[in-house]
Amino acid sequence: MSTRRKLVVGNWKMYGSRVANAELLGAILGARPFGADVAVCVPFPYLSETAVTLAGSDLRWGAQDVSAHEQGAYTGEVSAAMLHDFGCRYAIVGHSERRAYHAEGDQLVADKAKAALGRGVTPIVCVGETLAQREAGETEAVVKRQLSLVIHTLAHCASEMVVAYEPVWAIGTGRTATPEQAQAVHALLRAQLLAATPHAAVMKILYGGSVKPDNAAALFAQPDIDGGLIGGASLKAADFIAICRAAG
Repeated sequence: MSTRRKLVVGNWKMYGSRVANAELLGAILGARPFGADVAVCVPFPYLSETAVTLAGSDLRWGAQDVSAHEQGAYTGEVSAAMLHDFGCRYAIVGHSERRAYHAEGDQLVADKAKAALGRGVTPIVCVGETLAQREAGETEAVVKRQLSLVIHTLAHCASEMVVAYEPVWAIGTGRTATPEQAQAVHALLRAQLLAATPHAAVMKILYGGSVKPDNAAALFAQPDIDGGLIGGASLKAADFIAICRAAG
């Protein structure tokens, strides 16, 4: 078994309201302690309230994106310095939805990861293949390409990121990679990281793709799966709490 402490991150996507968020965070706070590190990545307007709600607790918070730019005339963008102002621990970069709907390429993802790290915010760098790519036998080539530019751009700081493998075909579809399928890709990513940094053995690689209370334990038991990036289930207190407990 791995000695790496598990990490479970809730990605609320574009959901939430002040009332619903307060209820959800209250339930998660009340369910502690967990045997894993737990964080929530919330929409930008709710960062301040989330920071206040979780202040003094062991729950961490983060954003779902970050600008590659330090500051400037970039209307609608949010910089890593601004996130750091709120005590943000994490920022998701390169999520498949950003890649698909906002045409974010590998270099932009790498630049965002570098910008986050430059301000002390840990980037959660997402990689993953589509169903067509998996069926064409391109999984290995796709995820290695997506990660390689990030490794190159971060250079000696590469070990400070968190990596999340999220097979696009298993996000919001109800389909989930089997623990064995997920572990195979995680092992591949670990090997790629080991070739780049001596610290890869302690780096966290999360799985994201329809993680639920009934499959979380089997996924988290795999030697190279260090927790999860949780989408839909992170919006349901009972489900998210169960997943966090499965990681402990």
